[in-house]
Amino acid sequence: MKLWKTLLAGAAMLASVAAVHAQEINFGIISTDSSAALRQRWQPLIDDMEKQTGIKVTPFFATDYAGVIEGMRFNKVQLAWLGNKAAMEAVDRSQGEVFAKIMYADGTEGYYSLLIANKASPYKTLDDVIKNGKKINFGLGDPTSTSGTLVPGYYVFAKHNIDPRTYFKTARSSNHGANLMAVLNNQVDVATNNTEEIDKLEATQPEKAKQVQVIWKSPLIPSDPLVWRKDLPEATKKKIRDFFLAYGKDAHEKEVLKNIYNYGGFRSSSNAQLLPIRQLELFKQKQQIQSDANLDAAKKQSQLTDIDSKLAALDQEMSKAK
Repeated sequence: MKLWKTLLAGAAMLASVAAVHAQEINFGIISTDSSAALRQRWQPLIDDMEKQTGIKVTPFFATDYAGVIEGMRFNKVQLAWLGNKAAMEAVDRSQGEVFAKIMYADGTEGYYSLLIANKASPYKTLDDVIKNGKKINFGLGDPTSTSGTLVPGYYVFAKHNIDPRTYFKTARSSNHGANLMAVLNNQVDVATNNTEEIDKLEATQPEKAKQVQVIWKSPLIPSDPLVWRKDLPEATKKKIRDFFLAYGKDAHEKEVLKNIYNYGGFRSSSNAQLLPIRQLELFKQKQQIQSDANLDAAKKQSQLTDIDSKLAALDQEMSKAK
């Protein structure tokens, strides 16, 4: 009997500890800009979240996207705002699960990857960039960025059989904010970016925005997802989900969202949102394998067959999701 009471007491203590931890979460925010700038934009929403949910929310910043993904993997991050490619890695490696996505102020649920240059640049089109690679200092995105790396990696580089690390005069990776400033200051000739960053510049510094030209625009990318760890308690998930899906209704909340990235609110989503991104990643791998002259023919065919099988499976998943 004494042993049984001891076990019950221990179980109760563990449940109590779990309940306390469920009321404290770290919110990972990807490094699209400096930590100071991101904190300034996101802190008002975090403050509102704490008030409305009763959960203590601590922002978690890392120097790159991988830091947030790894933070979630080791349970240092329980909730995160991620790009689609980063979300895919969080789902695959870090117990992540998509539960919502961004909605913009105009009601749209997507954005575009861009190549940008200074208005004074001689490079006006994608064709100019392809023809003059050895003259161009290029600004790549974060390796785990959807709009900075994955999308241009396929539509710009893979489709033209280009390795940007060797094709250009120089190539270096940075976040969207740093790449935008590098273009404005003529530190790079061309850089990857996205419409979110350009819209923000137009809203806050319209004169500087006039110095930027868009020289390539991608197909529509699904808007950024919100991801939580699957093992969060269901009661905590409900509080988080209810907060985000209801947020953005009054004047204060609209202003908070506008100051983040001209957001208009959040909508329910799931891991199905990542299916087109998975296809994109596989298409890029397929292009790389097809263009690899050093790969044994039998091995190449085996790898291509495997990718085609995965693409077919994704097609079926997308049909079910629709």
